[in-house]
Amino acid sequence: MFIHIGDEHVIRSEEVVSIIDYNLLSSSSIVEEMIFNQRKNGNVTEAYYEDPKAIVITVDHIYFSSLSVSTLNKRAQLSHMLDKIDEIDEITHSTDD
Repeated sequence: MFIHIGDEHVIRSEEVVSIIDYNLLSSSSIVEEMIFNQRKNGNVTEAYYEDPKAIVITVDHIYFSSLSVSTLNKRAQLSHMLDKIDEIDEITHSTDD
């Protein structure tokens, strides 16, 4: 499944490693260093339309999102639930054959 993380960005839900509140950026030197290194590699996408509220870390990219952590978590949970429904539907249809 996919998650819309704001600013016209849609990512695969299984690639999400972590979603962090943007306010925690200044309190964690490890996160700051990771973002600095990823910026050097061109693997960071900034929030364009509004100030960032969350940092979405994927397997190979970091996104600054204008959506809140709680909104992104709800979208991720919804995506996970839809995946489960698809799995159940596939099982049900495969046993009908």
